[in-house]
Amino acid sequence: MKYYQPEIECASPEQIRAWQDERLVAQVRHVYDNVPYYRNLMQEKGVTPDDIKGRDDLYKLPFLTKSDLRDAYPYGLLAVPTSECVRIHSTSGTTGKRVVAFYTQEDIDLWDDCCARAIVAAGGTKEDVCQVAYGFGLFTGGAGLNGGSHKVGCLTLPMSSGNTERQIQFMQDLHSTIICCTPSYAAYIGETVKEMGIKPEELDLKAGIFGAEPWTEEMRRDIEASLGLKAYDIYGLTETSGPGVAFECCEQKGMHINEDHFIAEIIDPETGEVLPDGEKGELVFTSITKKAFPLLRYRTRDICVLNRTPCSCGRTHVRMSKPMGRSDDMLIIRGVNVFPSQIETVLLEKGYSPNYQILVDRVKNNDTLDINVELSPEQFSDTVKEISAGEAALANDIKTVLGINPKIHLVAPKSITRSEGKAVRVIDKRKLHD
Repeated sequence: MKYYQPEIECASPEQIRAWQDERLVAQVRHVYDNVPYYRNLMQEKGVTPDDIKGRDDLYKLPFLTKSDLRDAYPYGLLAVPTSECVRIHSTSGTTGKRVVAFYTQEDIDLWDDCCARAIVAAGGTKEDVCQVAYGFGLFTGGAGLNGGSHKVGCLTLPMSSGNTERQIQFMQDLHSTIICCTPSYAAYIGETVKEMGIKPEELDLKAGIFGAEPWTEEMRRDIEASLGLKAYDIYGLTETSGPGVAFECCEQKGMHINEDHFIAEIIDPETGEVLPDGEKGELVFTSITKKAFPLLRYRTRDICVLNRTPCSCGRTHVRMSKPMGRSDDMLIIRGVNVFPSQIETVLLEKGYSPNYQILVDRVKNNDTLDINVELSPEQFSDTVKEISAGEAALANDIKTVLGINPKIHLVAPKSITRSEGKAVRVIDKRKLHD
């Protein structure tokens, strides 16, 4: 099995466009009629459903942002009666009100199909044992990949995250072939496997589907080596359903966006202007099949590029690059734009673990940048003098990339808390917004 829904995944560009045009027109009408919050935004912009004839008119619609979702919390963007909803999920948000997303049964069925496409693209079939180690509950990761695994027909292990030794025991005893979790948790499982004296080739894993947080190509290679599998990226947001909005195929040259359900745009994050394909900018999604919580022109804050050149896997849906940072996660430290991904790339290139934490503070009106970097047990056995030298060398390497001097702290193995959802990489203690 190479495709889960070949007639959709390999549809002609003309067919994809026809689906998008038709579904967008219907969705705008659905939202206008049923969501007063968004209807008011449209009226403020002087646009009505009659102005939207297809995808080319998308630019006329107002954007939605996370602050809109918080302002409309909890029911303000719901487009159907609660009696038609069967589930909610919520973001792991660290500031303000959580974002709550609603689902009808049809929404869940379509979401499961999207995740099934991702599993099949990673080589999954009904012969596989799929271990789902994303968190379950309000977090979308566990439920999404669990539903997709069922649709494919895999034997599904709904493990959730944590209890790592039990994860590894089930992995061995039940011969798991696919693992789904956050990349930081996959790296931790790899560390634990090594500590337990298990070689990667003793496991049956062939593929891993990792998402929910940024990760680099260096981290991909480390996970592949530690678990003996091929690592695939998956992308999604609670606001648009969850994982499965886009996924990597065997070519791994970007993630295919499920364009029969989502229209993607790239905009200039400063002006909101739509940019041509191939330009780097902020990713915006419009959900064209979701019934309960359909967001139009939702600003993801993820910075990436869209690529419409044909993919040799045979899928025809547009590909998005791995997010290159976030327009809102960017830290401005001493006037310099800093993305955490830049720091992670340096750490992995220099042989350090992907477990790190960036602490930003302001002391006497000066920004401070401290980076805690976890050492492996082998590195930690070095002398104090060697560790000090390592801190100085790493500070210099990071300064070369960022242009500002960080203070590096090489810390003991496992001293940075492991995350079961999204890893908390940045702690900004500055009082920038009073």
